[in-house]
Amino acid sequence: MSFRHYWYIVAESRELGRDQVLARQVLDQRLACFRDAQGHAVVLRDRCLHRNAPLSGGSVRNGQLACPYHGWTYDGQGRVIAIPALGPELTQRHCLPPYTSLEQDGFVYVQLAQEAPAHIRPFTMPHFGEPGWMTLRLQNRFRADLADCVENFIDIPHTAFVHSRIFRSSAGEKISARVRRCDGQVHIVYSNERNNLGSYRWFLNPRGLAVSHTDSFHAPNVTSVEYRIGSKVFLITSQAVPVAESETLVYTDLTYRFGLFNRIAAPFVRRYGQRIIDQDLDILAAQAETIRRDGREFRDTPADHIHRLVDSLREAIARGEDPRTLPEQVREIEFYV
Repeated sequence: MSFRHYWYIVAESRELGRDQVLARQVLDQRLACFRDAQGHAVVLRDRCLHRNAPLSGGSVRNGQLACPYHGWTYDGQGRVIAIPALGPELTQRHCLPPYTSLEQDGFVYVQLAQEAPAHIRPFTMPHFGEPGWMTLRLQNRFRADLADCVENFIDIPHTAFVHSRIFRSSAGEKISARVRRCDGQVHIVYSNERNNLGSYRWFLNPRGLAVSHTDSFHAPNVTSVEYRIGSKVFLITSQAVPVAESETLVYTDLTYRFGLFNRIAAPFVRRYGQRIIDQDLDILAAQAETIRRDGREFRDTPADHIHRLVDSLREAIARGEDPRTLPEQVREIEFYV
C-alpha cells in the first residue's frame, strides 16, 4: 500500500467540460484530463507517446484528445486512433493506459496505482445535494506540505491568533477533548465550548447554547470539522491534494443547515470562509519557508497529541502498511484557548 493507492480530486465535475482538456498534477505526476465520447472523465499521463509533448496543451474533439505537437489522437481508453504522419491508414498500434477515475459528489477523482485494495474508496462528502442543506465549494492552493495543511485544518489553538476576533479570541477558556485513533481515522470530540466563536457569535449562538464540536481526519488527506448549535449545523470538509513537495491544492466544502437562512447566509458564509482560509494560506506559507530554511523540529503541547496521531496514520502508509491496522488509541486532553 502507498499514497498512490488512494483517491485524489483532479477537478470539480463542472470544470471538466466536453471538448476541453485540463492539466493537473498529483503526487508529482502530471496529468491530462478530458471527457470521452460518452462524457466520462478520462485521466491520462500528460505525455504523448510519440515525442513526450504535454497532452494537456492539445485539443479535444468528439471525446478524442489530439497532441499539440504532431496530432497523435487518443480515445477514452488511451488508444492512439490517429497518426497524421501515417495518412488515413493506421498501421501502428499504441496505447497510453488511462488511470482509474470516477465522479462522485461533483468531483472527478483519480487513483494513480493499479490494482488498489477494494476497501479504498473516495471520501463521501457529507450531505452533498441533500434537501435542506447548502454546500459552498472553495479551492485554494497552499504553498505548504500536505501534512502541515491537515494539521492546521483541525487545530484549535491557532484560531485564537491567526483568526483573532473573526473566529475566536484568546480568552483563557479551558477545553477538554477525547481523541481516538481507530480504523485509519482520528476523531476528536470537544467539550466546554460555548461563547468563543468570534464576530459571528450573534448569529451562530445568540442564546449561548452548548456547542457540540467534533473534528476528524480520514487517512490520508481528508479533514472534517462539525459544529452543532441548537438546530444549526455547520461543517467544513477539506480534501487536500498533494500536488508536489510544499504545494497542496485543497478543495473545501462549507456545508450547513440554517433553515430559512440557508440561501440568505450563502454570500456571508462564502466570504467568511474564504477570509479565514486566506489567513491560513499566509501563515502556512510562512511556516513552510521556515521549515525549508531551518528544518522540521517541533515541541509539543497536549493539544498536539491530535497531530501526532494524524502523523502516525500517514507514516504507516509511507511504510507500505494499512493504517487501519494500527491499534486503537484513546486519550483525554485539556488545553486553553
